[in-house]
Amino acid sequence: MKDIYPLNLNCEEKEALWKELESVILFWIDQGVRIFRIDNPHTKALAFWEWMIGRVQEKHPGVIFLAEAFTRPKMMKSLAKAGFTQSYTYFTWRNNKQELRQYLEELTQTEMKDYFRGNFFVNTPDILHEYLQKGGRPAFMIRLVLAATLSSVYGIYSSFEICENRAKAPGSEEYLNSEKYELKAWDWDRPGNIQELIARVNRIRRENPALQQYKNLEFYPSQNESILCYGKRTQDNSNVIVVVVNLDPLPGTKTGSACLFGSSA
Repeated sequence: MKDIYPLNLNCEEKEALWKELESVILFWIDQGVRIFRIDNPHTKALAFWEWMIGRVQEKHPGVIFLAEAFTRPKMMKSLAKAGFTQSYTYFTWRNNKQELRQYLEELTQTEMKDYFRGNFFVNTPDILHEYLQKGGRPAFMIRLVLAATLSSVYGIYSSFEICENRAKAPGSEEYLNSEKYELKAWDWDRPGNIQELIARVNRIRRENPALQQYKNLEFYPSQNESILCYGKRTQDNSNVIVVVVNLDPLPGTKTGSACLFGSSA
């Protein structure tokens, strides 16, 4: 990797190196940082992460480690088992009904649910999916609702709020205006932004305990291949949410296609 220094974590001075790296994390915790997004952790020894995360969380159990690893499934699972609190997923590349259902059932209804907590990022500094490039504003709205309701944890990278979807080149998933190379001063109020929708969806998440849980996802049948229907409920059925999403972004329309229905005892 061009952006990662190839530290040898199994060198002769391994013990001193590991403790020094741990001290970096502890320093930032002392400054008030509680969430660490670890870039490409799969390029480092799993034994190191198990050791370091275990030691840190023993002292600070509320600290969250997010594994930013778009790699092979076996390695992503191994990182979660090594102690990462949350993990990046393949959500970005699951866009049709069959892909989404199959992937979400794997995450929430197999043994993965016991050790892997998938954080659904709608975009990242490196990834602007073709779905967003071609689907426009409705695509951004659809992916927001999916991410925020399929998983209990989701993320948004800067400029998603204003539906920025210009790619560096045809067929590329890289942004034309990438903040990897420059600092951007975005116009957050530019026409077409979805800030109000994001605020509304976040408010719905806060008000409904069912959406704050991860393993309680259920899919419901629908005959239309563009319609994904699913729901979440609390164990005592005091809060039930049903979500219906039209996965077709319908280019040219001004509104997205998603409905949330809820009930609370």
